[in-house]
Amino acid sequence: MKRSKFSEAEIFKILKQGEAGMGTADLCREYKIGQATYYNWRAKYGGMDLPMMRKMKDLEEENRRLKKMYAEVCMDKEVLQEIIEKKL
Repeated sequence: MKRSKFSEAEIFKILKQGEAGMGTADLCREYKIGQATYYNWRAKYGGMDLPMMRKMKDLEEENRRLKKMYAEVCMDKEVLQEIIEKKL
């Protein structure tokens, strides 16, 4: 997964400036981001404070790790079932 060049604190700062009334086009030009990126951030992080953003990022990472573990366990289960079927 591609890492953002902006930290949570920077994203939070950009969104706060947008909420304060700075124009979207001006923000995007200043920070060299696309308007789609700004609107995606606003949809994802809008209304959050910085600790909530960090917690959400941590939970997303843990969820990714758990999904990977689950996939590995499922693969192991399938391999073991194939071995058992071949023996019978």
